[in-house]
Amino acid sequence: MWQVNLLILAGSFFGMEAVAWLTHKYVMHGLLWNLHEDHHKKNPSSFFEKNDYFFLIFAIPGIICLGLGLYTPLSYLMYIGLGITIYGFAYFLVHDIFIHQRFKIFRNSDNFYFRAIRRAHKMHHKHLDKEDGECFGMLWVPLKYFADALKRKQANA
Repeated sequence: MWQVNLLILAGSFFGMEAVAWLTHKYVMHGLLWNLHEDHHKKNPSSFFEKNDYFFLIFAIPGIICLGLGLYTPLSYLMYIGLGITIYGFAYFLVHDIFIHQRFKIFRNSDNFYFRAIRRAHKMHHKHLDKEDGECFGMLWVPLKYFADALKRKQANA
């Protein structure tokens, strides 16, 4: 039974990448651009952005699943909630801490995977408006960035 729960958790975690990509492209750069727009400004006016509301928006389904999974017979929902929550924590570590350096740690990583993610995100932020965006994912970005990062790492070795 634990294997099924682990598969549910992993599926939820990796499924969140698709949810994040679709939401980023069609909601954050669409209907709710007014909340996301300040994230694309060059010099944020404060530590917090309106974009940070998405943290709460994305946390709600995880909290609901965790609660229902713990307090009803639908225990599989707890593992879905855990997958969503772990993805949210990974997103916080990668996006807010590693890429945007909201806390000054993980600055000098030379890992090709992290270089690729950072480069793809930089390409996303070169667009300051909601149109013509690219690279909407967080953990999985177009292969060209991985190939480029690997070439650079090998050239520097």
